[in-house]
Amino acid sequence: MNSSLILSNILNPPVLFFFLGMLAIFIKSDLEIPPPLPKLFSLYLLLAIGFKGGYELEESGITPQIGLTLLAAVLMASVVPVYSFFILKIKLNAYNAAAIAATYGSISAVTFITAQSFLKLVSINSDGYMVAALALMESPAIVVGIVLVRIFGKSKERESESSEFSWSEVLREAFCNGSVFLLVGSVIIGILTGQKGWEKLQPFTQGIFYGTLSFFLLDMGIVAARRIKDLSKTGSFLIAFSVFMPVANAIIGIIIAKIIGISQGNALLFAVLCASASYIAVPAAMRMTVPQANPSLYVSMALALTFPFNIIVGIPLYMNIIKIMGV
Repeated sequence: MNSSLILSNILNPPVLFFFLGMLAIFIKSDLEIPPPLPKLFSLYLLLAIGFKGGYELEESGITPQIGLTLLAAVLMASVVPVYSFFILKIKLNAYNAAAIAATYGSISAVTFITAQSFLKLVSINSDGYMVAALALMESPAIVVGIVLVRIFGKSKERESESSEFSWSEVLREAFCNGSVFLLVGSVIIGILTGQKGWEKLQPFTQGIFYGTLSFFLLDMGIVAARRIKDLSKTGSFLIAFSVFMPVANAIIGIIIAKIIGISQGNALLFAVLCASASYIAVPAAMRMTVPQANPSLYVSMALALTFPFNIIVGIPLYMNIIKIMGV
């Protein structure tokens, strides 16, 4: 792998702030981001990337290639949880396997944003419509995970839960949870307001974007370092899954990107979407709909292993694979 790509990514300021957050925990510093702020940073980042994506989508219009890319995004978000489930089922019960599979079938918006930052650093262009792919890939995995539980969960437990289980509540949680709602709403507002809206909000959505991302990743470094101790509960099988499954999913995503003929920058974003794991939306949904699953497994895997792996090693690795494959 090209060492210069890794170095460029590591020397990206937001990534360095992630390391700083981890270091603060390792040396037992009292550094802490006040609790309400990380949530605000998260909402801001979703609003900013959604609005910009909507504006760029309005500028470019919906072309056959864009439609094909979005279709591929939904397909991957639906298929990844299925084969992940059967791999995980080798060692886990249906509930934990489904919850982890759903986590890895969904996406991490912050990993996507970090990949966008990396592309700017190496001067490779990408298109705003990839934000629409991001929005479409967040929820299908939740629904697929629930379906897998309903099919493969123990029959007696399924029967006892049938009176309490509500598909309408599952679908509401999958498609109307705060992060999905804000992201999709921001895309729509960006489309509706177009150039005039972009000119008005650009100082807000662009001017402070990377400063906010740096603060958010500083907090994520703190949280990830605290979660590392939970990895002892996952075992070597799940630790290996946390690293190798994202790479496998990214390679599948790159092959699809090559087939449909999208640019290098868009291919990287698509690969990152396929490779990332949700540590916000899906865990919240799984806690409600699959209480039998152990949250310390899927949260610690996504947050303490897959997220750092992707933003430190994964992004430049996937870019290198894209170049080797001639995308």
